[in-house]
Amino acid sequence: MITSDVGERSGSDPEESGGRPEGTRRVRRSSPSALVRHVGLVLIAAVFALPLYLCAVVATHSAADLLRGVPILPGGQIGGNLTTLVKGIPDTPKLVSMLANSAVMAIGVTVLKLVLSIPAAYAVSFFRFPGRMVMFALIFVTLMMPIEVRFFPTYAVTANLGLLNTQTGLILPLVASATAVFLLRQFFRSFPLELADAARLDGVGPMRFLTVIVLPLARPVLAALAVLEFIYGWNQYLWPLLVASSLKRATVVIGVKGLIGAAQSFAVPQWDLVMVLALVSLIPPVLVVVVMQRWFVRGLMSGIS
Repeated sequence: MITSDVGERSGSDPEESGGRPEGTRRVRRSSPSALVRHVGLVLIAAVFALPLYLCAVVATHSAADLLRGVPILPGGQIGGNLTTLVKGIPDTPKLVSMLANSAVMAIGVTVLKLVLSIPAAYAVSFFRFPGRMVMFALIFVTLMMPIEVRFFPTYAVTANLGLLNTQTGLILPLVASATAVFLLRQFFRSFPLELADAARLDGVGPMRFLTVIVLPLARPVLAALAVLEFIYGWNQYLWPLLVASSLKRATVVIGVKGLIGAAQSFAVPQWDLVMVLALVSLIPPVLVVVVMQRWFVRGLMSGIS
Protein backbone atom coordinates (compact mmCIF):
# COMPACT_ATOMS: atom_id res chain seq x y z
CA MET A 1 0.00 0.00 0.00
CA ILE A 2 2.85 2.37 0.75
CA THR A 3 4.40 1.60 -2.62
CA SER A 4 1.11 2.18 -4.36
CA ASP A 5 0.60 5.49 -2.57
CA VAL A 6 4.08 6.67 -3.50
CA GLY A 7 3.49 5.68 -7.09
CA GLU A 8 0.26 7.61 -7.20
CA ARG A 9 1.94 10.68 -5.71
CA SER A 10 4.86 10.49 -8.08
CA GLY A 11 2.50 10.18 -11.00
CA SER A 12 0.43 13.20 -10.00
CA ASP A 13 -0.37 15.91 -12.49
CA PRO A 14 2.68 18.12 -13.08
CA GLU A 15 0.50 21.20 -13.15
CA GLU A 16 -0.83 20.44 -9.63
CA SER A 17 2.63 19.80 -8.21
CA GLY A 18 4.05 22.88 -9.84
CA GLY A 19 6.58 20.90 -11.94
CA ARG A 20 7.15 20.81 -15.69
CA PRO A 21 6.17 17.88 -17.91
CA GLU A 22 8.99 15.51 -18.77
CA GLY A 23 10.91 16.29 -21.93
CA THR A 24 10.16 20.02 -21.83
CA ARG A 25 12.79 22.75 -21.65
CA ARG A 26 12.67 26.14 -20.11
CA VAL A 27 12.83 28.69 -22.94
CA ARG A 28 15.31 31.45 -22.25
CA ARG A 29 14.43 34.87 -23.47
CA SER A 30 17.20 36.72 -25.21
CA SER A 31 18.10 39.97 -23.53
CA PRO A 32 18.39 43.14 -25.64
CA SER A 33 22.12 43.32 -24.97
CA ALA A 34 22.65 39.77 -26.27
CA LEU A 35 20.68 40.61 -29.39
CA VAL A 36 22.80 43.72 -29.98
CA ARG A 37 25.98 41.68 -29.57
CA HIS A 38 24.82 39.08 -32.07
CA VAL A 39 23.83 41.72 -34.60
CA GLY A 40 27.20 43.41 -34.15
CA LEU A 41 29.06 40.13 -34.66
CA VAL A 42 27.06 39.39 -37.81
CA LEU A 43 27.85 42.84 -39.21
CA ILE A 44 31.56 42.46 -38.45
CA ALA A 45 31.57 39.02 -40.10
CA ALA A 46 29.81 40.48 -43.16
CA VAL A 47 32.41 43.24 -43.46
CA PHE A 48 35.22 40.67 -43.50
CA ALA A 49 33.36 38.24 -45.79
CA LEU A 50 32.28 40.80 -48.41
CA PRO A 51 35.70 41.19 -50.14
CA LEU A 52 36.10 37.41 -50.28
CA TYR A 53 32.60 37.03 -51.74
CA LEU A 54 33.24 39.68 -54.40
CA CYS A 55 36.54 38.00 -55.25
CA ALA A 56 34.76 34.67 -55.72
CA VAL A 57 32.00 36.28 -57.81
CA VAL A 58 34.44 38.12 -60.10
CA ALA A 59 36.39 34.88 -60.61
CA THR A 60 33.27 33.26 -62.11
CA HIS A 61 32.74 35.95 -64.78
CA SER A 62 34.57 36.81 -67.98
CA ALA A 63 36.67 39.94 -68.39
CA ALA A 64 34.07 41.44 -70.74
CA ASP A 65 31.35 41.05 -68.12
CA LEU A 66 33.40 43.09 -65.66
CA LEU A 67 33.39 46.12 -67.97
CA ARG A 68 29.77 46.69 -66.96
CA GLY A 69 30.71 46.82 -63.28
CA VAL A 70 31.29 44.43 -60.42
CA PRO A 71 28.63 41.69 -60.54
CA ILE A 72 26.69 40.67 -57.46
CA LEU A 73 25.74 37.11 -58.45
CA PRO A 74 28.13 34.33 -59.53
CA GLY A 75 28.61 33.49 -63.20
CA GLY A 76 29.64 30.36 -65.06
CA GLN A 77 33.18 31.08 -66.24
CA ILE A 78 35.19 29.71 -63.33
CA GLY A 79 36.23 26.59 -65.27
CA GLY A 80 37.38 28.53 -68.32
CA ASN A 81 39.24 31.09 -66.21
CA LEU A 82 41.02 28.38 -64.26
CA THR A 83 42.00 26.59 -67.48
CA THR A 84 43.45 29.81 -68.88
CA LEU A 85 45.37 30.38 -65.69
CA VAL A 86 46.82 26.86 -65.71
CA LYS A 87 47.93 27.24 -69.34
CA GLY A 88 49.70 30.44 -68.35
CA ILE A 89 49.87 34.06 -69.43
CA PRO A 90 52.95 35.54 -71.16
CA ASP A 91 55.56 37.05 -68.83
CA THR A 92 53.97 35.51 -65.72
CA PRO A 93 55.00 32.44 -63.69
CA LYS A 94 53.24 29.12 -64.19
CA LEU A 95 50.54 28.30 -61.64
CA VAL A 96 52.02 24.91 -60.68
CA SER A 97 55.46 26.47 -60.25
CA MET A 98 54.12 29.23 -58.01
CA LEU A 99 52.22 26.81 -55.80
CA ALA A 100 55.23 24.52 -55.52
CA ASN A 101 57.55 27.41 -54.58
CA SER A 102 55.12 28.66 -51.96
CA ALA A 103 54.63 25.17 -50.52
CA VAL A 104 58.38 24.52 -50.27
CA MET A 105 58.96 27.92 -48.70
CA ALA A 106 56.10 27.60 -46.20
CA ILE A 107 57.00 24.05 -45.16
CA GLY A 108 60.71 24.87 -44.96
CA VAL A 109 60.12 27.96 -42.82
CA THR A 110 57.75 26.03 -40.55
CA VAL A 111 60.07 23.07 -39.96
CA LEU A 112 63.22 25.14 -39.43
CA LYS A 113 61.49 27.61 -37.12
CA LEU A 114 60.32 24.75 -34.91
CA VAL A 115 63.73 23.05 -35.02
CA LEU A 116 65.40 26.25 -33.80
CA SER A 117 62.71 27.40 -31.37
CA ILE A 118 62.31 24.13 -29.45
CA PRO A 119 65.90 23.91 -28.08
CA ALA A 120 66.00 27.68 -27.45
CA ALA A 121 62.80 27.60 -25.38
CA TYR A 122 63.89 24.36 -23.68
CA ALA A 123 67.20 25.89 -22.64
CA VAL A 124 65.75 29.06 -21.09
CA SER A 125 63.01 27.06 -19.34
CA PHE A 126 64.80 24.06 -17.80
CA PHE A 127 68.45 25.08 -17.48
CA ARG A 128 69.99 27.54 -15.07
CA PHE A 129 73.03 29.38 -16.42
CA PRO A 130 74.40 32.94 -16.18
CA GLY A 131 72.69 35.36 -18.54
CA ARG A 132 69.71 33.09 -19.18
CA MET A 133 67.08 35.79 -18.74
CA VAL A 134 69.20 38.34 -20.58
CA MET A 135 69.31 36.05 -23.60
CA PHE A 136 65.55 35.54 -23.43
CA ALA A 137 65.02 39.30 -23.15
CA LEU A 138 67.14 39.87 -26.25
CA ILE A 139 65.09 37.29 -28.14
CA PHE A 140 61.87 38.89 -26.94
CA VAL A 141 62.99 42.40 -27.93
CA THR A 142 63.19 41.33 -31.57
CA LEU A 143 59.38 41.10 -31.54
CA MET A 144 59.29 44.91 -31.28
CA MET A 145 61.71 45.44 -34.16
CA PRO A 146 60.04 46.23 -37.53
CA ILE A 147 60.79 43.62 -40.15
CA GLU A 148 61.79 46.30 -42.67
CA VAL A 149 64.70 47.35 -40.43
CA ARG A 150 66.36 43.96 -40.99
CA PHE A 151 65.77 43.74 -44.72
CA PHE A 152 68.84 45.64 -45.96
CA PRO A 153 71.49 43.83 -43.84
CA THR A 154 69.75 40.50 -44.42
CA TYR A 155 69.65 41.10 -48.17
CA ALA A 156 73.34 42.08 -48.18
CA VAL A 157 74.32 38.88 -46.37
CA THR A 158 72.12 36.78 -48.66
CA ALA A 159 73.65 38.38 -51.76
CA ASN A 160 77.22 37.92 -50.48
CA LEU A 161 76.51 34.23 -49.88
CA GLY A 162 75.19 33.84 -53.42
CA LEU A 163 71.71 32.81 -52.28
CA LEU A 164 69.65 35.16 -54.44
CA ASN A 165 67.04 33.40 -56.61
CA THR A 166 67.37 30.20 -54.59
CA GLN A 167 65.01 28.35 -52.26
CA THR A 168 67.68 28.55 -49.56
CA GLY A 169 67.76 32.32 -49.87
CA LEU A 170 63.97 32.45 -49.58
CA ILE A 171 63.80 30.25 -46.48
CA LEU A 172 66.97 30.65 -44.41
CA PRO A 173 66.68 34.35 -43.41
CA LEU A 174 63.14 33.77 -42.05
CA VAL A 175 63.74 30.81 -39.75
CA ALA A 176 64.39 32.69 -36.48
CA SER A 177 61.16 33.17 -34.53
CA ALA A 178 60.89 35.00 -31.21
CA THR A 179 57.13 34.31 -31.17
CA ALA A 180 57.67 30.55 -31.24
CA VAL A 181 60.32 30.73 -28.51
CA PHE A 182 58.02 32.81 -26.31
CA LEU A 183 54.97 30.53 -26.70
CA LEU A 184 57.03 27.38 -26.14
CA ARG A 185 58.69 28.87 -23.07
CA GLN A 186 55.31 29.77 -21.60
CA PHE A 187 54.18 26.19 -22.09
CA PHE A 188 57.39 24.67 -20.74
CA ARG A 189 57.09 26.79 -17.60
CA SER A 190 53.83 24.99 -16.78
CA PHE A 191 55.78 21.75 -16.30
CA PRO A 192 56.21 20.88 -12.60
CA LEU A 193 59.81 20.98 -11.46
CA GLU A 194 59.24 17.65 -9.68
CA LEU A 195 58.83 16.00 -13.08
CA ALA A 196 62.26 17.12 -14.22
CA ASP A 197 63.80 16.17 -10.85
CA ALA A 198 62.25 12.70 -10.98
CA ALA A 199 63.53 12.19 -14.52
CA ARG A 200 67.00 13.28 -13.44
CA LEU A 201 66.99 10.82 -10.54
CA ASP A 202 65.99 8.02 -12.93
CA GLY A 203 69.04 8.78 -15.06
CA VAL A 204 67.14 10.48 -17.89
CA GLY A 205 69.43 12.90 -19.68
CA PRO A 206 68.38 16.35 -20.97
CA MET A 207 67.92 15.26 -24.59
CA ARG A 208 65.97 12.15 -23.67
CA PHE A 209 63.79 14.18 -21.29
CA LEU A 210 63.07 16.56 -24.18
CA THR A 211 62.24 13.89 -26.75
CA VAL A 212 60.43 11.37 -24.53
CA ILE A 213 58.54 13.59 -22.07
CA VAL A 214 58.46 17.24 -23.12
CA LEU A 215 57.75 17.04 -26.85
CA PRO A 216 54.89 14.51 -26.63
CA LEU A 217 53.16 16.74 -24.07
CA ALA A 218 53.84 19.82 -26.21
CA ARG A 219 52.10 18.50 -29.33
CA PRO A 220 49.14 20.94 -29.12
CA VAL A 221 51.49 23.93 -28.87
CA LEU A 222 53.69 22.62 -31.66
CA ALA A 223 50.63 22.11 -33.87
CA ALA A 224 49.46 25.67 -33.22
CA LEU A 225 52.91 27.04 -34.00
CA ALA A 226 53.08 24.95 -37.17
CA VAL A 227 49.82 26.49 -38.39
CA LEU A 228 50.98 30.03 -37.59
CA GLU A 229 54.38 29.57 -39.19
CA PHE A 230 52.96 27.89 -42.30
CA ILE A 231 50.62 30.82 -42.89
CA TYR A 232 53.51 33.21 -42.18
CA GLY A 233 55.72 31.51 -44.78
CA TRP A 234 52.92 31.17 -47.34
CA ASN A 235 51.92 34.85 -47.14
CA GLN A 236 55.44 36.27 -47.44
CA TYR A 237 55.58 39.13 -49.95
CA LEU A 238 58.39 41.63 -49.33
CA TRP A 239 61.22 39.13 -48.87
CA PRO A 240 60.47 37.02 -51.98
CA LEU A 241 60.00 40.25 -53.91
CA LEU A 242 63.57 41.26 -53.01
CA VAL A 243 65.46 37.99 -53.45
CA ALA A 244 63.47 36.14 -56.16
CA SER A 245 63.65 38.13 -59.36
CA SER A 246 63.48 34.98 -61.51
CA LEU A 247 60.04 33.81 -62.63
CA LYS A 248 60.84 30.20 -61.77
CA ARG A 249 61.35 31.16 -58.10
CA ALA A 250 58.21 33.31 -57.80
CA THR A 251 55.77 32.40 -55.05
CA VAL A 252 52.02 32.56 -55.47
CA VAL A 253 51.80 35.91 -53.63
CA ILE A 254 54.39 37.40 -55.99
CA GLY A 255 52.47 35.78 -58.85
CA VAL A 256 49.32 37.67 -57.88
CA LYS A 257 51.24 40.94 -57.98
CA GLY A 258 52.79 40.09 -61.36
CA LEU A 259 49.47 38.95 -62.78
CA ILE A 260 47.87 42.28 -61.84
CA GLY A 261 50.41 44.08 -64.01
CA ALA A 262 50.00 41.59 -66.85
CA ALA A 263 46.20 41.72 -66.65
CA GLN A 264 46.20 45.49 -67.09
CA SER A 265 48.28 45.23 -70.26
CA PHE A 266 45.40 43.64 -72.19
CA ALA A 267 42.84 45.70 -74.08
CA VAL A 268 40.28 44.29 -71.65
CA PRO A 269 41.83 43.98 -68.16
CA GLN A 270 41.81 40.34 -67.04
CA TRP A 271 40.70 40.90 -63.47
CA ASP A 272 38.85 37.61 -63.55
CA LEU A 273 42.16 35.72 -63.79
CA VAL A 274 43.62 37.76 -60.95
CA MET A 275 40.72 36.79 -58.70
CA VAL A 276 40.98 33.13 -59.67
CA LEU A 277 44.64 33.12 -58.68
CA ALA A 278 43.80 34.90 -55.42
CA LEU A 279 41.23 32.22 -54.60
CA VAL A 280 43.62 29.40 -55.48
CA SER A 281 46.27 30.96 -53.23
CA LEU A 282 43.84 30.82 -50.30
CA ILE A 283 43.15 27.09 -50.54
CA PRO A 284 46.34 25.63 -48.92
CA PRO A 285 46.38 27.84 -45.78
CA VAL A 286 42.63 27.42 -45.33
CA LEU A 287 42.99 23.64 -45.55
CA VAL A 288 45.79 23.71 -42.99
CA VAL A 289 43.68 25.77 -40.57
CA VAL A 290 40.60 23.57 -41.04
CA VAL A 291 42.50 20.31 -40.57
CA MET A 292 44.47 21.59 -37.57
CA GLN A 293 41.74 23.71 -36.00
CA ARG A 294 41.24 21.60 -32.88
CA TRP A 295 44.96 21.36 -32.18
CA PHE A 296 45.42 25.02 -33.07
CA VAL A 297 42.94 26.25 -30.45
CA ARG A 298 44.25 23.87 -27.77
CA GLY A 299 47.82 24.90 -28.50
CA LEU A 300 47.12 28.62 -28.32
CA MET A 301 45.31 28.23 -25.00
CA SER A 302 48.15 26.12 -23.60
CA GLY A 303 50.78 28.60 -24.75
CA ILE A 304 48.96 31.64 -23.38
CA SER A 305 48.18 30.03 -20.04
